[in-house]
Amino acid sequence: MTQSVAVLGAGSWGTALAVHLGRVGHRVSLWARDDTLAADISRRRANVVYLPDVLLPDQVRVTSALDKALADTDLVVSAVPSHGCRAVMRAAAPHVRSTSTIVSATKGLETESLLRMSQVIVEELGGDRPVVVLSGPSFAVEVAQQLPTVVLAASTDAAATALVQTEFRGPSFRLYGSGDVVGVEMGGAMKNVIAIAAGVVEGLHLGHNALAAVITRGLAETTRLACAVGGNRDTTSGLSGLGDLVLTCTGSLSRNRHVGLELARGRSLAEVIAGMKMVAEGVNTTRAALTLGERHGVELPITTQMAAVLENRTDIRAAVDILMLRRQRSETETG
Repeated sequence: MTQSVAVLGAGSWGTALAVHLGRVGHRVSLWARDDTLAADISRRRANVVYLPDVLLPDQVRVTSALDKALADTDLVVSAVPSHGCRAVMRAAAPHVRSTSTIVSATKGLETESLLRMSQVIVEELGGDRPVVVLSGPSFAVEVAQQLPTVVLAASTDAAATALVQTEFRGPSFRLYGSGDVVGVEMGGAMKNVIAIAAGVVEGLHLGHNALAAVITRGLAETTRLACAVGGNRDTTSGLSGLGDLVLTCTGSLSRNRHVGLELARGRSLAEVIAGMKMVAEGVNTTRAALTLGERHGVELPITTQMAAVLENRTDIRAAVDILMLRRQRSETETG
C-alpha cells in the first residue's frame, strides 16, 4: 500500500530518506526550512548543497511550508538536527494527523534537557501517536546511491515497528526490529562522541592499535551509559551500537571523525565547524552525554577527555596521555 510520507529536514539524511521512500513507491513531501533551498531543490530535482549528483524521483515534492508537507500524511519522518528537533516538532504539532506514525531519524541528545529525540517528539506531539526510531550504520549518500544498508526500527509499539519495516524496506534497504528504544538511541548518540576521538587518533597517526582500543572502550562507555538509563546491554552489540560505531569511527564520510581529524591537525573547533555544511552531532552530544553520565554515576573516560578538548580545557596530546596513564584495572570493571 502506498503511503503518504512527510520528511522534515532537507539535509543529506532527510534528502536520502526522501529519495529512498520515493523510489519504493511512496508519495513524499520533503520539507526544507529555507525557502531558497526548497525552491532550488524543486527546480533542479537535486539537493546540490547536501547531496549532489542524486536526482529526486518524481514521487518526491519539495516545500518550505510545514502545513503543506504534513497534509494527509501517514508517516512523518523527523530528520532535523537534534538542536532543532523541538522547535520543528512544536511547529509541526498542529498539522500532524492523529493517525500518523512518527519516525525519528536523528541521532543525538537535547543539550538542555538531556532527552533522547523520541522523548522530545513525545513531549511536543503528545503520546497518542507511535514513535519509531530509525538508527544503524547508514551514510546518507550510500543510501541514496542504493548501496546495501541494514538498520533498526525501534519502538515500544510492535505494530508501528512492523509498519516502518514494511514501508521503508527496499532492494538495498533492510530493517530489523527492536523494542529497546533507549538502547538504540543511546548507541546512535554516543557513537558520534567516540568517532571524534577516533578522528583524533587517526589525525595524530597513533596507529591501528589505538583506533581499535578507542572503538572497543568507546563501546564499553556506550554500554554502561545505555544500561544506566534503561537500555539493554545486548542492543549496544548490534547494528545501532557496534555497527554504527565502527562505521562512524572508520568511514571517510563520517562528519564526527572529520572533526577529530581536523582538531588533530591543529585547527580550532570554531574553524572546523565553520568549514562544514552539515552538523556533526557529536560536538553537542559530548557535553550532554557527560552530564547524563554524571547524573547516573557512570564514568565515561573517553567522553570526559573529548569534552575537555572541545571546550578548550586541554590539548589533544594531553588528553591522550591522561587516557593512557589512568589506573589499570580489570576489563569488566566500571571505568
